[in-house]
Amino acid sequence: MKHVHKALLILIFSLGGMQLLGAQENASPYNWFNSFDATRIAYSDEGTGPAVLLIHGFIMNGGHWEQTALKKSLLEQGFRVIIPDLRGNGKSDRPEAEEAYKDDAEIKDLVALADHLGLDTFMAVGYSRGSIVLAKLLTRETRISKAVLGGMGADFTNPDWDRRVAFADAFSGRREPDDLTRGAIDYAKSIGANLKILGHLQDHQPVTTLTALKGIHTETLVICGDRDRDNGSPEELQRALPISQLILVPGDHNNTYKQEDFAVAVTGFLSGR
Repeated sequence: MKHVHKALLILIFSLGGMQLLGAQENASPYNWFNSFDATRIAYSDEGTGPAVLLIHGFIMNGGHWEQTALKKSLLEQGFRVIIPDLRGNGKSDRPEAEEAYKDDAEIKDLVALADHLGLDTFMAVGYSRGSIVLAKLLTRETRISKAVLGGMGADFTNPDWDRRVAFADAFSGRREPDDLTRGAIDYAKSIGANLKILGHLQDHQPVTTLTALKGIHTETLVICGDRDRDNGSPEELQRALPISQLILVPGDHNNTYKQEDFAVAVTGFLSGR
């Protein structure tokens, strides 16, 4: 039974989302602003210097960057670290109406956040589903000077990605949970997450095609754990981005973003080392 439980946890949220092992509340002070549709978006803003936006994954919030080696390293090396709770998550508003998640609403929120903070330029790091959101943001936002797509392969470029569809159907109640999705559904219920909202987030998850990726000319790092193929091939993703590099560091999908090797690689890239 112990092995079955472990296997389920390994599956949880590999669909474009960070797994929930070690989840914690955001300990940083929060601020809020009203986004394009009056949805209140929560964010923390610490440090001074070049701004770096950290974007969280599925059934997560900004607090999952707390106590990571990356956040600590960025602050120590003189970066300004901005961490939002994407709509439907954490301390941001969590509207239940499907309309609130359509038409790349999360992308519009991040553009609005940059406007609200008066950012002329900034860098951005996504992990797992956060990378899916960031990829779409890169097609629309010219102020991003460098980007990091972490824990992600190329599968999200397919609008009919079978894993996304399976999780969207399960969370929305259109399909009974199966071996792939049951662990995620059970875990979401155990923490009191709103399954309806999670279904909307999967139904309207941003899609950036391989053709669209080829039009991105922001310098980009693709970084994955060497045991992470949960979301497809990071090599294929890197090849699609014109100005990019790939780094594999030790780890799997669940733990890579927390590790020192990840932090060293990301801060080195952002610092130009």
